[in-house]
Amino acid sequence: MSWDRLRRRRSDAGQVLEELRRRRVALLGLGVSHEALARFLAGQGVTVTVLDRKPPEALAPRLERLRGLAVNYRLGEAYQDGLRGHDLIFLTPGARPDEPIVGQAVAGGAELSSEIELLLLLCRAPVLGITGSAGKTTTTALIGAILERAGRPVRVGGNIGRPLIEEALSIDPGEQVVLEMSSFQLELLTVSPEIAVLLNLRPNHLDAHQSMDAYVAAKTNIYRHQQAGGWAVFNADEPRTRELGSARTAGTAWFSALDSVEPGAYLADGLVWLNREPVCPAADLALPGRHNLENFLAATAASALAGAPAEAIARAGREFPGVPHRLELVGEVGGVRYVNDSIATAPDRTAAALATLPGPILLVLGGYDKKVGFAELAHLILGGGKVRRVFLTGPTADQIERALTQAAEETGLAPPPHERHRRYDELLPALAAAARPGDTVLLSPACASFDSFANFEERGDLFRRFVATLAARA
Repeated sequence: MSWDRLRRRRSDAGQVLEELRRRRVALLGLGVSHEALARFLAGQGVTVTVLDRKPPEALAPRLERLRGLAVNYRLGEAYQDGLRGHDLIFLTPGARPDEPIVGQAVAGGAELSSEIELLLLLCRAPVLGITGSAGKTTTTALIGAILERAGRPVRVGGNIGRPLIEEALSIDPGEQVVLEMSSFQLELLTVSPEIAVLLNLRPNHLDAHQSMDAYVAAKTNIYRHQQAGGWAVFNADEPRTRELGSARTAGTAWFSALDSVEPGAYLADGLVWLNREPVCPAADLALPGRHNLENFLAATAASALAGAPAEAIARAGREFPGVPHRLELVGEVGGVRYVNDSIATAPDRTAAALATLPGPILLVLGGYDKKVGFAELAHLILGGGKVRRVFLTGPTADQIERALTQAAEETGLAPPPHERHRRYDELLPALAAAARPGDTVLLSPACASFDSFANFEERGDLFRRFVATLAARA
C-alpha cells in the first residue's frame, strides 16, 4: 500500500510499521521530536537516516542519547546529499516542504510525513488537538488538568514539549491524548484529531509560511480530515474563526467571552456557562487576564466534549496555576515586580500582557523577525499610558522604534523613552537600574528568540536567573 493511502486514516499499527520497514526513511532535522522519532523507528527495526545542517559538535547531546541505535547520519554542510535514494521523508517542525532539496526529493518520488502524523496513525486512543496563534500551551495544559480531575487517564504532549511517539504503541484505547499542535506540525497532516480546537488566527510565522492564507490553511488541517462524529471548537469572537466554524455542517462547538453560544462555553453575568448551565464564577479562575478567560472557555467546551463534568472543569479553573514563561511572576525585589512573559513571540501576546498587568511598566521588546508588523502594538503602548520605558534589542529594534515614532505622529501622543541594547547581559542590568518601587519589569518581547537563544524558554530562564540573583543580593 502506498504511504499516501495509508496516511489518510487510522490504520493497524502492525501494517503501518511493516510499511515503514520496507521504506528508506529519512528524518530531516534532529530537533526534540525527531530525536524521539529516531529512537522509536530504530527500535521498531526501521532503517533510518538523520540529516541536519548542523555539524556533529552542535548536536552532541542528542547524538549521545542516540548512541548505539541503528541510525545513519548525514550532518553538516553536505547533509543535503543524504536525501538522495530515500522514498519517505519525515520533516521536523519548521523544516519547509517548499525547500528546494525537499521539492527535488518529492519530484523524484519521495513522500512526506511528520512525527505528529505518525503518532495519529498509530494511536488507538481518541485525540484532542489544540491550535491557534496564541494560548495553545495554556489551553492544552488546562484541558489535561481538567481531564485528570475528571478521573480520565490522559497523556499531554505534542508541541508542548513532550513528543508522544515513543509511547504510541502503549497508549490504551481508554485513555485520552491531548496534543498542542503548531502550524508546522499541522501543515502535512492528512488525518485529524477526533476533537479539534481552533483558538484564534492572527498574523504569525509569516517568515516561514508564504502568506496569511497559507498559515490559515495549515491551521485548519487540525479538523479538515476528521471522520464522521468528529468535533471542532471555534472562537466565536473572531471573524476568521467564526467564518470557518460556520462553514461546517456538523460537529461544531463554540466558545465566546461576548455572547451566549450553543453548543459550547461562554461568559455571561460574571459566570462561565456550558450549554446553558453554569460552571463557575469567572472571578474564581486562578489564571489572570482576559486572554486566559478565553483559554478557559475553550478548554471548557473541549473538555466537555471529551466527557469531563462541570465539577472537574470548575475545580481545575480554581486550581490551575498556569505554565512557566506566561505572565509568570518570578520575583519581587525592592518593591519591583519582575514578570516573565517570554512566550510573547508575537505582538498580540504582548498586547494581552499589557492589558492584564498594572502600570507603570518597563517593557522589553525585540528579537527575531517573524515578518509581522508592530503598528497596532505601538498605538497600544502610547494610548494605554502604562509603559514608562521601553528597552529594545535584537534585529527588530529598528522596526519597533519606527512604529513608535509613527504612532506618535498619528496620535499626537509622546512615546515613552526608549533605549537600545545589543545583548541581554547589557539589557538586564539596565532594567534593574531603571526600575523604581511600584514598577513592573515585563519581559514580553513580541518577537521570537532565535536571534540570541535556542527558544523562548531559554530566554525566559535567563530572565529568571537574573531576578534570582537580584533577590539573593537584596
